[in-house]
Amino acid sequence: MTVDALTDVAGVRVGHTTRTGDGWLTGTTVVLAPEGGAVAAVDVRGGGPGTKETDALDPRNVVRGIEALVLTGGSAYGLDAASGVMAWLEERGRGVRVGPGPAEVVPVVPAACVFDLGRGGDFRARPDAATGRAAVEAADASGPGAPVAQGCVGAGTGAAVGPLKGGVGTASVLLDSGVTVAALVVANAAGSAVDPGTGVLYGELFQGRRVEYPAARTHGAALRRIAEAEAVTTVPPLNTTLAVVATDADLSKAQAQKLAGTAHDGIARAVRPVHLLNDGDTVFALATGAHALPDGEPLALNALLAAGADVVTRAIVRAVRAAGPVSGPGGTWPSYGELYGG
Repeated sequence: MTVDALTDVAGVRVGHTTRTGDGWLTGTTVVLAPEGGAVAAVDVRGGGPGTKETDALDPRNVVRGIEALVLTGGSAYGLDAASGVMAWLEERGRGVRVGPGPAEVVPVVPAACVFDLGRGGDFRARPDAATGRAAVEAADASGPGAPVAQGCVGAGTGAAVGPLKGGVGTASVLLDSGVTVAALVVANAAGSAVDPGTGVLYGELFQGRRVEYPAARTHGAALRRIAEAEAVTTVPPLNTTLAVVATDADLSKAQAQKLAGTAHDGIARAVRPVHLLNDGDTVFALATGAHALPDGEPLALNALLAAGADVVTRAIVRAVRAAGPVSGPGGTWPSYGELYGG
């Protein structure tokens, strides 16, 4: 049974920590790899990224596998959430072995952040090591193949996509080869997910099915509501879309890096414009290695590359549709569902 989520890749688990109220509107999401780690890579295309340990994922460098990834709010301050995940992994002897003892490990925990500072009203309300620890504990406590909460949760709690509320979304696909490719996205973009002329979500134009366009009256009312919200929102549009694309295929670090790179196409289909100087768009790739690609077929990776972009697009659509509206001291962000319905 599949749940159309990142957790359809066997062994991958997801946990969220969500902080709201009393000036808070932020959180952290942890993707926990199967014990023993997974091959990982990254591709950063935004002009203002906030990341940690991404150089370790370069195919030229020594680290081959990682135990966890951290996606977090709080801008660069929020990267401290990774410290809590490192401590949790160290206690379990999970990480790169650097000595003879089973406890002598250094967990490599790549992390990336989105800008949500002040969106809840308090600029200093941001994730820390305790937030990260709570998220990895939630991931560990979830069962195999567990559903993943979407919308205003975890790292998507304070997310915004243009003038609308953003959040977390996830999706997966099972290829004819038996390989699973899945994505989890934190949609938090300076660009918009909505066609300004029609109100349709850009990403829905690429999903291979008939698109239901909003009525002109509905779209006009939505535009007026958005203008009102923008007039009272003072937090600057310093944003970032983050994604994790996971597969159960057996990939090298170089192949995983290619998967991360082409997955950015999925962001470009669903958000316009992307990869701006005030974005930090970052995509991680994880490969658990359960399914070998066919020997002697160098182009077999193509099916995974196409699927990775597709599930990222679908995850962004689901993030925007799952998000609820937010209005408070930090500003007002209507939700797509509030404006256009289901």
